Amino acid sequence: MYKLLLCLRYLRTRWIALASIISVTLGVATLIVVNSVMQGFTGEMKNRIKGTISDLMLESCSLSGMYDFDAHAERIMQVAGDRIEALSPMVAIQAMLYLRNGENTIVMPVDLVGIDERTQSKVSDFGKFLQHPANRRAMSFLLHEDGYDVRDHQAGDEAPPREPMAGAGWKHRREMARFREFQEKYLQRRQPQSAPPPESSTPPLSAPTRDPFAGRLPEEEINRFDPAAEQHAGIVLGMAMASFRTSDGVDHFRVLPGDDVKLTTVTVGQPPKDTSDNFTIVDFYESKMSEYDSKFVFVPIRKLQKMRGMWDPTTGVGWINAIQIKLKPGADGEAVRDLLRAAFSPRDYVVSTWRDKQGALLSAVDMETRILNILLFMIIAVAGFGILAIFYMIVVEKTRDIGILKSLGASSRGVMGIFLGYGLSLGAVGSGAGLVIGLLFVRYINEIADFIAWATGQPVFDPSIYYFYEIPAVVLPWTVFWIVCGALAIAVLASILPARRAARLHPVEALRYE
Repeated sequence: MYKLLLCLRYLRTRWIALASIISVTLGVATLIVVNSVMQGFTGEMKNRIKGTISDLMLESCSLSGMYDFDAHAERIMQVAGDRIEALSPMVAIQAMLYLRNGENTIVMPVDLVGIDERTQSKVSDFGKFLQHPANRRAMSFLLHEDGYDVRDHQAGDEAPPREPMAGAGWKHRREMARFREFQEKYLQRRQPQSAPPPESSTPPLSAPTRDPFAGRLPEEEINRFDPAAEQHAGIVLGMAMASFRTSDGVDHFRVLPGDDVKLTTVTVGQPPKDTSDNFTIVDFYESKMSEYDSKFVFVPIRKLQKMRGMWDPTTGVGWINAIQIKLKPGADGEAVRDLLRAAFSPRDYVVSTWRDKQGALLSAVDMETRILNILLFMIIAVAGFGILAIFYMIVVEKTRDIGILKSLGASSRGVMGIFLGYGLSLGAVGSGAGLVIGLLFVRYINEIADFIAWATGQPVFDPSIYYFYEIPAVVLPWTVFWIVCGALAIAVLASILPARRAARLHPVEALRYE
């Protein structure tokens, strides 16, 4: 009982130990916040990457790609069909995108991806990243032969609507068509009229024959494209291409669903030739990773194959340059990868998992997490040295009291237990306070970041650098448990040497010391 009483008394009266408690508190809280943010960052990044590029990818090394998706899919299923859930063809190339923003034309390089509307949502989270709720629920808007269908009310009623998106779709397209038509007529009226050619005084040699096609519309009028009633093949743009966010958090859109854009790329022939075509925006794609949202655009795979000369009209079979593979839950991706590498020639095909494609990024994140944990754990180590110094002072100061305790019957083990218990109590108080502060900080981390950005005028978390628009944080109970245990262990270890010195004091020598 005397050990507990003395520990509690020292804890209440020794204010110098408050410095060690604060050090332990800050160390534990910082480690919890850093590990939670890094875990959230890593988890979100992995989910976004997996949702974008699927579990496995079989890619062709040839510029023209691989012929006949069905034949390759059959071969893949023969090799590892019991572990594969779905397959989907893909054509991924580089292209130039032309956006019309008012009277200006914006040109940007993009990663153009041709996808199969029937199978894309089975191998990735493409459908979940679309902005239109109906498009997220089903991929039916991709089933049109000539492309996607423009939808009204892109924001829907499942999420807070973005105000500029409220009238997107056919409504916006018809308004823009009327505006362009009025603009063209206005410019024509302002152009100076050319003088009519002078009449010839020479009479005609013979009466003109009657034109049998008089009154018929010219060919270009018959085939004229009506943007108010028709659309081009559909295209899905990354949200970062179509919009930008100002410092006040408001989205401003360069283009909206219903607008037309132009794509320019090259054919697969030798030598390659440039080819262009017009597309109609039907939706936006937002994975919340700015690296993808600022580069990827999606079009129907058959449209892209015909555009690049990768479609054989006689056989109805096209060329592709990659096959996306979705594995069944629990399947070992590396084992399936090795099987496919053995089945397909490495000179013609490359088989890789999503980890292989993003290995450098994932390794860098893991290394950063380990280094940060080591550096931040030194804060708790500094607190341990503070406990060591404070306890040595207490032993020297209380030498006479230790002698009295021993003369009254306290054992060396009991005296040692006093200081070990005191160290444990300091660690427990500091760890408990750090645990509460750390968890509260993680809970309100985005609100705290917004407040700091408002107070300093500088953004704390830049989405263009850190990929995400909000700070992701995931608290792992086992990680918190080991952080608290580590802080307690350092506090107890730092008190061992002073406790051993106090336990070795002889009662007579301790009393003579005074």
